[in-house]
Parts: sequence; C-alpha cells; structure tokens
Amino acid sequence: MKLSSETKTQRQRILRYLQTHRAMTTHEARTELDIFHPGARIQELRVQGHDIVTHRRSIETDKGSHKAVAEYVLMKTVR
Repeated sequence: MKLSSETKTQRQRILRYLQTHRAMTTHEARTELDIFHPGARIQELRVQGHDIVTHRRSIETDKGSHKAVAEYVLMKTVR
C-alpha cells in the first residue's frame, strides 16, 4: 500500500516514528515510512520547534553496507 506523499502527512509519520522509537535512519524513513527525502521533512520539523539531532552511522542492509547514513534522534518535541 502506497502511503500519502503529502509533506504534512510525511512529517506526521516521521514524528510518530521518532516518538515511538526515538531514532530513525534515512534508510528506515525510505523503506518503512515511504519518505523519499527525509532530510527535508526533518528540517521542517525542526522549524516547527522539534529538537531533532543528526548523527552519521554505518548500517548493513540486504543490499550491502552503507557508510555515513543519517540517523535522526528526537531529543524533545513541542506540544
């Protein structure tokens, strides 16, 4: 099932995921949440006041290893 591509809906999916898991990689955003450009949505959430930090890390996927993948961590959210 294809998820909505509306930016508002994508931001909501990311925020829900971060509130549940606290951290999310770019790879997870693309494969699990169907968000092609998660960096842009993260930046929009930051503008809204959410404290999200970015770390770089390596991950292993079924397609091999990926170096310097962004991992987003929710430090605090606005109410």
